[in-house]
Amino acid sequence: MIYSQKLVAMTYSALLFAVLPGCGEKTPPRAAPETKPAAAPAVAPSPPKAVATHPLDGLTADEMIAVVKILRDAKATDDKSFFPLIELSEPLKETVLAWKSGEPLLRKAYVNFKGLKGTQEALVNITERKIEKIAALAGEPMIMLEEFMSAMQVALEDKSFVAALATRSLKPDDTFCLPLTAGNFLQQTDKGKRLMKVPCYVKPSGSNFYAKPIEGLFAEVDLKTRKVTQIVDEGVVPLAKDDWGYTEKEVAARTKLRPPSTPVEVVQARPNFKIDGAAIEWDIWKFRYRVDKRPGMVLSDVKVRDNDTWRSVLYQANLSEVFVPYQDPGKAWFWRTYMDSGEYGFGVFLSPLVAGMDCPKNATFLPAVVHQDNGQPVDIPNAICVFERNTGKPAWRHYEIFAQSDKVSVPAEGRPDTELVVRSASEVGNYDYLVDYVFHTNGSINIDVIATGIDAVKGAATKHLKDATAAKDTQYGSLIAPHLVAPNHDHYFNFRLDFDIDGVNNSFVKTDIARGKTPVGSQRKSFWVASPKTVESELEGRLRIDNAKPALYTVTNPNLEGPMGHKPSYAIMPRDSVAYGPYDYENDPPMKRNAYIGYSFWNTLYDQDKRYAGGKFAFGSDGSDTLATWVKKNRNIKNKDVVTWYTIGFHHVPHTEDWPVMSGHQVGIELRPYNFFAHNPALTLRGGAAK
Repeated sequence: MIYSQKLVAMTYSALLFAVLPGCGEKTPPRAAPETKPAAAPAVAPSPPKAVATHPLDGLTADEMIAVVKILRDAKATDDKSFFPLIELSEPLKETVLAWKSGEPLLRKAYVNFKGLKGTQEALVNITERKIEKIAALAGEPMIMLEEFMSAMQVALEDKSFVAALATRSLKPDDTFCLPLTAGNFLQQTDKGKRLMKVPCYVKPSGSNFYAKPIEGLFAEVDLKTRKVTQIVDEGVVPLAKDDWGYTEKEVAARTKLRPPSTPVEVVQARPNFKIDGAAIEWDIWKFRYRVDKRPGMVLSDVKVRDNDTWRSVLYQANLSEVFVPYQDPGKAWFWRTYMDSGEYGFGVFLSPLVAGMDCPKNATFLPAVVHQDNGQPVDIPNAICVFERNTGKPAWRHYEIFAQSDKVSVPAEGRPDTELVVRSASEVGNYDYLVDYVFHTNGSINIDVIATGIDAVKGAATKHLKDATAAKDTQYGSLIAPHLVAPNHDHYFNFRLDFDIDGVNNSFVKTDIARGKTPVGSQRKSFWVASPKTVESELEGRLRIDNAKPALYTVTNPNLEGPMGHKPSYAIMPRDSVAYGPYDYENDPPMKRNAYIGYSFWNTLYDQDKRYAGGKFAFGSDGSDTLATWVKKNRNIKNKDVVTWYTIGFHHVPHTEDWPVMSGHQVGIELRPYNFFAHNPALTLRGGAAK
């Protein structure tokens, strides 16, 4: 059987059931399709026609095709080769900043591939049609669709695994298996291997593929040898009986639906934003976007208009890494410490957005181009939506009571609040993550993550908390349905924020809210003062947030002054994004690999090659190449090209309302102008709608 590589653009759960016949009934396959990819077609499968017009624009479909051809012509690959990663190799920052619109572009791609000489990396000059660099890959590349399917096939064809299923009165045809990255626990026996763990579920009869876990049983597969390295079987655990479907039809069969309601819809004659290729302009904002396989959406060249002048705020902003460690130390769960962006990819798992559900009907939907395992481009329709929304609150207002009289009633003065949302949604396994960049008329930007989807659950003997087994079964999680326990876990989202506030050289400033010294004679006994301190070095730039010791955190241009002498700045407002854990970052391998979660803020000297907090290669990484190791150089970052990294997170202690599908949980930060403008920029908003 041969699978269509177009499926790489679908969400992972859909992939598992669409690759083989019977997908109409959502019937999980017993075995994976053949692991040999189809020969790369001469032309892309209906790629969107696009041309890069800026140095930071993403690779086009034609450029991806060119990369594959250049490598093949150089005899580095053939039609059996795989491409875990093809992405834009960004020009040097100084080159980008010096570039003028209309000037020629020198386009290059960074590539990971499995070719004729093993797994390699290459720098491909697309413009000049040549390979500039090629070498053996120094780490393990991102996971590919072909490897998912292969791991499933290897597990379900293993005699010992089939025998273990039989002890549970199950056959391979009764199961749906979910290959998962195994992490790296620094065991000598694992060196040189590319491991995945393969737990399974009873084949669903409805929409929920995760409702009937076959607990305590999984296979470990080495993707390099395509063999099972071990079978872990902790004994038979009772299977859940309920399918727990979540479609409207399935829910109606379970319980009474609510009465019909009138939809709340936005009617807009025309959008107030303009999209020109990868450039978006709205109100006082303009910026560029692209989609990369690993981080998903990347924003670049973010500028804000101050009167008639466009001023730089961010050179680039993107998701850097996503870390989801489960808190169950048992054999079947201790290794579930996923790096969702670095191992799987937020870009390749973008899911098509649905008008009227994921985004308002008045949204503009944009496609994304990603590459398949064979390197050829594929289009993800409706991967991004852009829309304006009225927040239902004022951008600003004031009601002046002293202007009122018995003869005159003066209404409040104010302006309606409207914002621009740029949204994407990535489905990585059971979870769906919406990532929003929200632009405001007051010069602020919000970065929000909304987690929804389905809790990962384990099978349990317990049906009720009064059962004798309940205490043991719920030691590391919550009973959310009969025979189902959802283990506790965390969600961490690290964002890389390369501020260029009115220029490249900036400083990071922490302003403590400290107790003031009461002047002699004052009747006031306690108050606070703002005490700013510029961060000097990278190690000093690691900062934890403590609400008992409040502070303001800003990125500042110390070289310029505003109308009253202030240094133009942007503040990073943490909001509800802080989630530290009692972790051992030196000795616990998953935490060593993701030690950036130990601080909310990190600040580093700009390095073009350091884009991801978890390191260049996340799959099987050992923690030696991470944000936490880079800062040991302790370089000076005062009035330099400083990059700020911020980790948004939340602890998830599951509860019954999370099942069978979880309501959206939103966390995020605000980037807010701080002495950047001469006055409130929203002051110039008009009071009425345009006619």
